Amino acid sequence: MEEIKVMVADASHEKYVDTILQTIADAAKVRGTGIAKRTHEYLTTKMKEAKAVIALSGDRFAGFSYIETWGNKQYVTTSGLIVHPDFRKHGVAKRIKDLTFTLARTRWPHAKIFSLTSGAAVMTMNTQLGYQPVTFADLTDDEAFWRGCEGCINVDVLHRTDRKYCICTAMLYDPEEHLPAKIPQDVLDRIKMIEKHDETEETKK
Repeated sequence: MEEIKVMVADASHEKYVDTILQTIADAAKVRGTGIAKRTHEYLTTKMKEAKAVIALSGDRFAGFSYIETWGNKQYVTTSGLIVHPDFRKHGVAKRIKDLTFTLARTRWPHAKIFSLTSGAAVMTMNTQLGYQPVTFADLTDDEAFWRGCEGCINVDVLHRTDRKYCICTAMLYDPEEHLPAKIPQDVLDRIKMIEKHDETEETKK
């Protein structure tokens, strides 16, 4: 097996999006749990905005995750963590999680990072990074975030409990500790360019 490289994704990785979406769908079926559905365009945008992390073994897709911001960037989630079945048991998920977490902390140092998950492995990784279990009331009230749950097979539980709890466990990181991975300087430079462009677009509105 070729070395597995974990990196911040860019536009050149769009060719992997359909494989990513299929891998996510297959994992949801196997686990019998819900995963928020995302479109090809949505994940492509995340790559272009330097809000996604991809793992590759040579040219083969190995894993993926992306970042979302909510509540005027006061809250951040690292979402959609997936590892292709051929590359499981190699520590890929942990490396992806470390890089998405570091990316989120670097770009939004004052934001609270939260996670909704039903997976024990993700809960363990979250705990190692300093997340604490919390109630759903401690999470963002941004309606756009909660709409992401509508594609989950367990959404009826969320509705029945008036969004107080569901199958997933809520976990929250309140910003403070050291970062578990390093963002390369060229990626930091790209992020600055993206943010400068976003600011220019905002001033035009």
